[in-house]
Amino acid sequence: MGFRVLKGGLLTTVQDMGRTGYQSQGFGVGGVMDRRSFRIANMLLDNPENEAALECTLIGPTLEFTSPMIIALAGGDFRPELNDEPVKMYTAIYVKKGDVLHVGSARTGRCCYIAFSNYLSVPVALGSRSTNLKCGLGGFKGRRLEAGDYIETRIQRRQYLPYFLSRTLPLHEFDGDSAVIRVIMGPQQDRFSRKGIETFLSSEYTVSTDFDRMGVRLEGPFIETKHGSDIISDGIAYGAIQVPSHGKPIALMADRQTTGGYAKIAVVASVDMPKLAQRRTDDRVRFVPITVQQAQQLIREEEAELQELRSRIHRPCREVLEVRLTAKRIESLMEDGRAYAGS
Repeated sequence: MGFRVLKGGLLTTVQDMGRTGYQSQGFGVGGVMDRRSFRIANMLLDNPENEAALECTLIGPTLEFTSPMIIALAGGDFRPELNDEPVKMYTAIYVKKGDVLHVGSARTGRCCYIAFSNYLSVPVALGSRSTNLKCGLGGFKGRRLEAGDYIETRIQRRQYLPYFLSRTLPLHEFDGDSAVIRVIMGPQQDRFSRKGIETFLSSEYTVSTDFDRMGVRLEGPFIETKHGSDIISDGIAYGAIQVPSHGKPIALMADRQTTGGYAKIAVVASVDMPKLAQRRTDDRVRFVPITVQQAQQLIREEEAELQELRSRIHRPCREVLEVRLTAKRIESLMEDGRAYAGS
């Protein structure tokens, strides 16, 4: 029981929050590119926060379900359709055996997430179900999904959720083609000249085609160093911005290397990594410096926001609270039933 892959899309992989505790041995954390959208997709289904989902990049997959379950899509708007009928992003959707979900090309954003109420049955490798494409580790056979693949689910009983009609959120987070990205300066800020730092913070950079799960190269003005950007290799944090000898910043993403030998001018604040991960080719970004304390406060504010969203989807909807709306809904369903019976 699960779903069959009819089309794999451009790059569809199984991901969770990644595998931690192994960077000292050369294994990167990996995991989802946009942690916020991933968490919201699972939240809509009352899944554990780190339950594995499908991450789709630019062009999504087509899936045929072989058992009933509930799904939710979050992230960029990939114009999903169920049995050729449009369905909403950020909404819990009931699917039946034989239903076909088509996840199209991205209208906004770069990636989206499909969460499943019945949980994907893929093995845990080093504490995570995430796919590491470079190592061929984790996920579904360590690779992207392809036509003909079949993924089973671990449980079969979650076919109903309370407050079902409330499980929808009016989020449209990636409509624009520009973003302001907040950064903490350093750790090798002293390797750059004053002019180089001013250039980095005052310029607008453009997302290049050189963008994958490992990192994104940004096109823009040359960032000047004092004596070159080569350093003794040290650890790479999520969102670190390296500046190699060509003077163009490279932001390191989910599948980044564990160490690197280029000076890092700044690190993207965790709350803004989803905005960066969802940029598309030719989108524009600007960098604004903040302190570590400000970045920590932003995390607290985001957690409070997510808690509010969680509370929102667990409230009775208007159709339940207002009798007239309920009556209209019942009448509509009865008319549909009579029409179906007469056909």
